[in-house]
Amino acid sequence: MFETLPAPPKLKSGHLRIIPLGGLGEIGRNMTVFEIDGKLLIVDCGVLFPEEHQPGVDLILPDLNYLQDRLDDIVGLVLTHGHEDHIGGVPFLLRMREDIPIFGSQLTLAFLDAKLKEHRILGNSKIVREGDSQQVKPFNLEFIAVNHSIPDALAVVIRTAAGTVLHTGDFKMDQLPLDNRLTDLAAFAKLGAEGLDLFMVDSTNADVPGFTPLEKDIGPVIDEVISRTRGKVVIASFSSHVHRVQQVLNSAVAHNRKVALVGRSMVRNMQVAAELEYLKVPDSVLIDFKDAQSIPENKIVYMCTGSQGEPMAVLSKMANDEHEIAVGEGDTVILASSLIPGNENAVYRVIDGLTRLRANVVHKGNAKVHVSGHAAAGELLYCYNILKPKNVLPVHGEYRHLIANGKLAEQTGIPTERVSIIEDGWVVDLAEGRAEVVGQVECGMLYVDGSTVGKITDDDLRDRRLLAQEGFISIFAVIDPDTGRVVVGPEIRAKAYAEDDHVFDDVKPLIETALAEAAQEGIRDTYAMQQVIRRTIGTWVNRNHRRRPVIIPVVISR
Repeated sequence: MFETLPAPPKLKSGHLRIIPLGGLGEIGRNMTVFEIDGKLLIVDCGVLFPEEHQPGVDLILPDLNYLQDRLDDIVGLVLTHGHEDHIGGVPFLLRMREDIPIFGSQLTLAFLDAKLKEHRILGNSKIVREGDSQQVKPFNLEFIAVNHSIPDALAVVIRTAAGTVLHTGDFKMDQLPLDNRLTDLAAFAKLGAEGLDLFMVDSTNADVPGFTPLEKDIGPVIDEVISRTRGKVVIASFSSHVHRVQQVLNSAVAHNRKVALVGRSMVRNMQVAAELEYLKVPDSVLIDFKDAQSIPENKIVYMCTGSQGEPMAVLSKMANDEHEIAVGEGDTVILASSLIPGNENAVYRVIDGLTRLRANVVHKGNAKVHVSGHAAAGELLYCYNILKPKNVLPVHGEYRHLIANGKLAEQTGIPTERVSIIEDGWVVDLAEGRAEVVGQVECGMLYVDGSTVGKITDDDLRDRRLLAQEGFISIFAVIDPDTGRVVVGPEIRAKAYAEDDHVFDDVKPLIETALAEAAQEGIRDTYAMQQVIRRTIGTWVNRNHRRRPVIIPVVISR
């Protein structure tokens, strides 16, 4: 879809450079770098969770390699809210430089601090609130309250000598929010009156007409589902969805049920939210998971993780009948979250597994058990008309979302050439009221695999997929270097290959003949002999079994 651009020119004095290192063309790993006069400001540093075609990968980070030689130039990191796709990558950034000043709301930084403790990183956190201003030279920051599916979200205004930028983070315009914290449209209007040079705006629901439904409408649905369930209730949600957990606690109290939180991140985040009083916990409703087993099934609600079908999460283990919580007939499972693009197959497998166990599964497709945390088209149009920005840069979304957002901007009168639809690594320079694409920097996926960061490549992932799909064959042989005659072997073993080892009896004579012919031609090098074996068995397997397994030959010359 996009062309390859040349490297950007040297940044001119007084010009602002914007470089997204993640979050464009995808839902996750949000991160943007702003540069002016040799100093860098970062907004968000999140993660993306792997898909099926990325086996063995735990997390995917923004391309932090761009910052490797510029760490001393970073003056601050702004976090717009506490979701993993905006804060999950921070520990990996702080491994590179631990003392980067981090600006965020109280709840956002509390969630981050809990995460940093697990990584044994202290962090340099600075709490800000809506209405606050911070001088982080040469950037002047102002924070605006926005409504989202997590409390305490903030948009950030970035004022520089080159112009003013508004980055919304994730937001919506719920007019009756559960925490009574509205998106501050008055602050938006004031900013529009002052003059906004660049609007960087959440695109996730730009292709959804109208307005996002109200969060408060979910409570009665959860209440009704719990009331008619004869057995246990299991509710899966994001581990940071404080509002959803609050609704579950309220419904549980109304129906004389206890609630047990399940999953490390769920327990950790809700403990933090309760301590800071973002979560109001009714007396005696919460119990430890270990005590829940002794409570009658019609008196318990489990609140857990795994709403996106993550294979190691609680809900997936339940669906595979591998968890202490066994679900069956009379039980209800609620998936109280939206479906992140790319997770569809994993989520449907979980739903199917739970249904096979005879549980009643309630999800967004058959009941109103979740509303989005992102502004729909009607809300975005409202913002464009209030702000009247000179330039627009849609962020946070897949390409269809970015393009839909750009078209909304154009409908409100913003010229097409002032709307930049870009991808990760593209470079935008802002000066004299105009934002222009000036080039591209190298920007790829940074994979986390256990304790390894960045050493897994796309080639490694291709090999892993090949192993999973086609199998593995190893061949061991000892040969006489003078004659090429096989002295021991060839011994052939296969893994993740449907056929029994004896099926390779037919190819062994072909291998022996090929090695003898190679020796006659003067080939003595063991590596060359290994290649002869690889070609011989590879051709045979492809012709007879229509497979392309990974083949590892080992030749010893004696």
